[in-house]
Amino acid sequence: MLRFRRLVIFTVFIPFFLHTSFTPPSLTEQRTRLVQVLFDLVRSAHFTFPEINDEYSERVFNLFIERIDIGKRFLTQDDVDQLSMYKSEIDDQVRNSTFEFYDLAVRLQSDQILRVKKYYHEYLNNPFDFTKEEFIQTDSEKLPFAKNQSELKEYWRLFTKYQTIIRLDEMVKTQDVKKQDNDSGFVEKSFSELEKKAREKVMKNLDDYFKRLEKLNEDDKLGLYINTLATAIDPHTEYYAPKQKEDFDIRMSGRLEGIGASLQQSDDYIKVSRIVPGSASWKQGDLKAGDIILMVAQGDKEAVDIVGMRLDEAVLLIRGKKGTEVRLTVKKRDGSIKVISIIRDIVILEETFAKSVTITNNESKSKIGYIKLPQFYTDFTKTGGPGCAEDIRHEIAKLKNEKIEGIVFDLRDNGGGSLNDVVKIAGYFIPRGPIVQVKSRYGKPTILEDFNSEVLYGGPLVFLVNSFSASASEILVAAMQDYKRAIIIGSKSTFGKGTVQRFIELDPWAYQSGKNYSGLGSVKVTIQKFYRINGETTQLKGVVPDIILPDVYNYVDVGEKELIHPLPWNEIKAVDYSIWSSPNNLDFIEKHSEKRISSNEAFNLIDENAKWLKLQGEKTMYSLNYEDYHNMMLEFEKESKKFEGNENLIEGISVSTLPDDQDKIEGDEGAKARSEAWHNEIKKDAYIHEAISVIGDI
Repeated sequence: MLRFRRLVIFTVFIPFFLHTSFTPPSLTEQRTRLVQVLFDLVRSAHFTFPEINDEYSERVFNLFIERIDIGKRFLTQDDVDQLSMYKSEIDDQVRNSTFEFYDLAVRLQSDQILRVKKYYHEYLNNPFDFTKEEFIQTDSEKLPFAKNQSELKEYWRLFTKYQTIIRLDEMVKTQDVKKQDNDSGFVEKSFSELEKKAREKVMKNLDDYFKRLEKLNEDDKLGLYINTLATAIDPHTEYYAPKQKEDFDIRMSGRLEGIGASLQQSDDYIKVSRIVPGSASWKQGDLKAGDIILMVAQGDKEAVDIVGMRLDEAVLLIRGKKGTEVRLTVKKRDGSIKVISIIRDIVILEETFAKSVTITNNESKSKIGYIKLPQFYTDFTKTGGPGCAEDIRHEIAKLKNEKIEGIVFDLRDNGGGSLNDVVKIAGYFIPRGPIVQVKSRYGKPTILEDFNSEVLYGGPLVFLVNSFSASASEILVAAMQDYKRAIIIGSKSTFGKGTVQRFIELDPWAYQSGKNYSGLGSVKVTIQKFYRINGETTQLKGVVPDIILPDVYNYVDVGEKELIHPLPWNEIKAVDYSIWSSPNNLDFIEKHSEKRISSNEAFNLIDENAKWLKLQGEKTMYSLNYEDYHNMMLEFEKESKKFEGNENLIEGISVSTLPDDQDKIEGDEGAKARSEAWHNEIKKDAYIHEAISVIGDI
């Protein structure tokens, strides 16, 4: 641990000691140094002491093959069999700084890319027969590697036909809409003309894709392998080459100019993992977490296929200047294909800050306070910027002035943030006491406590969470649950991210080891783990709410458990704490909530939608007969529309802006419009309605 602490000191002073010039290392020297320094650092800094053994070797083997052959489109089983001789030897190669597995994998992939390029050109130069009864398996996990070149060639025939039928169907539907609208400039094309146009689009996209593959240099390929060595330890430990770290810093700089969606690579696809509050995507409303982005178009220009594209390349297409349009062709969770138009913008910062309203039952006149916190923000620069703990204190004070009878605290989609603010906010609702345990690899856990004996608000309290409430959000609701201070309501569990990461530059670490290297990049390494005061970690399992409501993700796996090789759930010794002096009668509250939910049409429809989404997600075989494919897509769209209108204003309640806030938005038409839109969202939200009812039960 002492060595790791010294790293911080050396990071500050290293630039003064570096030589201004030196002989550039050879490729062999550079990659050898990179692996040595990476594992020296990870072994010292990682939360666990990662075992570099045969099990680790197999992880790297499977993960790297998956990454260089996303979708199993290049390697044959013969290729995989050749590579298998290294399956249990990669750990030895890491220790000895040798690269036999990597070199062979890259060579086999490069050879196959040259062969495959001929295959798709052959197929796309001739019309497909869309009357034949053929099918394609779209889930690569269910798809074996081709036994030989003949099988691989046949797979590419099916793949290019599938890519063509997707575009063909969109073109046919677009033409049908123009015919119905009596577009004066419309000229109808025959099916064969549309089919030819669709093949040309696929050809162009695949040509672009293969050009990108051919442009990959040794640094790109080596970076992918080094990152695989890191993520095989845990999914949040990642290697960043210097250019990748620069891109990451741009994305995290605070001025989010673009669509405002967090993206992740998932096999062959770019998947939306989170929508940023206040962003262009958040305001537009159609793009959702779990959507897969297939194509990206700039305004009315031709769409670019991003299937198989690297995440950083896809981000460059999606990111753009404020006011410009991007059209995303996405595959929804129900299997339907939808084009979403988004006007890029910067995040409206006010929408990321804490805000509150009062919700009144028009019949009983009971008044409930509602607080929305999109993220745990703080002023890291210490220049007087907003911090969520102080903002929440002000919101609670304003609500108390309105004589509220309870508070609903909404943490849905809150991905976390400042841990210190979490501790302060938890302290507003309890007397002094421990809030969370933070454990590093060495020594005893650090207990973060609220030392202020003042209880800012001691009335009925409900927290709303969902599958995307993560990290700091989970710590807050876990503490409230352990103290029996509040009722937690939401989906079957929160996200389950109970770890802490830190960026560490590799160059200073190498210098500290007596080696004068430069340009090695950075590693984001998992250094700590969160534990509840009852001793359980929030890692992997998240927090299970006291009352579980129907949710569209309740029948599918989302969150930390969906990642590859996450750190496990475990528990440590609980700390001493005293539960709330007047805990809620949970049995009574659960029974009344269950009765309401069972007869609530909105929740019944949400549950039906969730089951349908699970069913559609399991359907990975698609017909390549045009009539069958077209009818299946129409059925998907028909079913999905059934669930789109599941938002009606809830009768019998009114939402009011607090007097202090009303003064601020007077004369600001934009703020007024956003306020009215938010009020309407609240009135349509069945989850908030149930939370208000639970306050009544308390």
